Amino acid sequence: MTALMRYHAALLLRSQRWLPPFLLYAAFLAISIQAGQPVLDSLGYTAAALLPVAAWLARICVTGEPDAARGCVAAAAGPGRAHVACLLVALAGATALGTLAILVVTPLSDPVASDHSTRVPLAAACGAGLLAALACALLGTAVGALTSRPLLRSPGRAVLALLLAALLSLVATGSPAQAAVRGLVTGSRRGTVPLPLLPLAGAALVTAAALALAGALASRRSP
Repeated sequence: MTALMRYHAALLLRSQRWLPPFLLYAAFLAISIQAGQPVLDSLGYTAAALLPVAAWLARICVTGEPDAARGCVAAAAGPGRAHVACLLVALAGATALGTLAILVVTPLSDPVASDHSTRVPLAAACGAGLLAALACALLGTAVGALTSRPLLRSPGRAVLALLLAALLSLVATGSPAQAAVRGLVTGSRRGTVPLPLLPLAGAALVTAAALALAGALASRRSP
């Protein structure tokens, strides 16, 4: 699996198809996050915006390999393992991007609650932001896995499904990503720092199931 992930990571980096989602994420943060904003609110925005980026990155990794190369890799390592490996590369990329964003946004923000008077511990806020970003990266990868091949082969339907699923993952009650982001926003109002451990566990379970399903279908539908 390690060799497969290195192969897919090298393929992704050389293709430069990762640039649009990364640049869009950076532009969103530059517009939405202002220095001096309450730290938990800023971290909530940072984590939430990572989810569609992670889904987009997963789709890029799944669809970026040439058909001939995909066939060779599938024959050598198995189509299921190869498919899961490229999704894990997408997850690693989204996690690294989210971690970097949280570490940049945290010191730029003001360590206060929404009332701008209650102090918020910056280190604890950063930790909560990292956990929320990881939950969003996990769920975004699951969205990308479930809205790409082999589940959806039509590009038009797949992109539409990805957008709708990403939106629902951010706003639907019960979604781990929505719970993690809401926890940060609510904590900012109350002047407390919540640790989104339960949403993170839920996101991890959903992502594991999504990757297992995608890998199984890749094995069954391979030529």
